[in-house]
Formats: sequence, structure tokens, C-alpha cells
Amino acid sequence: MSVRCRLGDIMKQRGLSNKEVVELTQISRNTITSLAANATKRIDYDTMNGLCNGLKITPSDLFEYTPDSEK
Repeated sequence: MSVRCRLGDIMKQRGLSNKEVVELTQISRNTITSLAANATKRIDYDTMNGLCNGLKITPSDLFEYTPDSEK
């Protein structure tokens, strides 16, 4: 199973910088940077809520799920 955060893709599509996302979401720059690079193993509910509210997206927009291939 693979779950990927699509924040970096969303930022690129919208032409948003890290600074702009920080301002929209009130989430720390370090957290935004890690999520945008898909370099984190977990996300806090408050962070997810801030991203969804600030960027006007849903959790399903933010994450991509790819099941493991069958062996």
C-alpha cells in the first residue's frame, strides 16, 4: 500500500509558493515543505484541517492511494 500526499502537485498546479501556503493555512513552513516533498510519514488532523480549509480542498484531493500489486 502506498499513500502519497499531493500537496506539492496542488501547489504546482495553482502556482503557490511555500510562503503563500503558510499564509493561507497558518501551518509552519517546515511542515508545508515536508508535506509538499512527500517526505513525512504522518499528518496531524489539525494540519489536514488547516490544509483543507486554507486551500479549499478535501482530504481525497490531498492524498493519493495506490494499493500494493498482488504477489
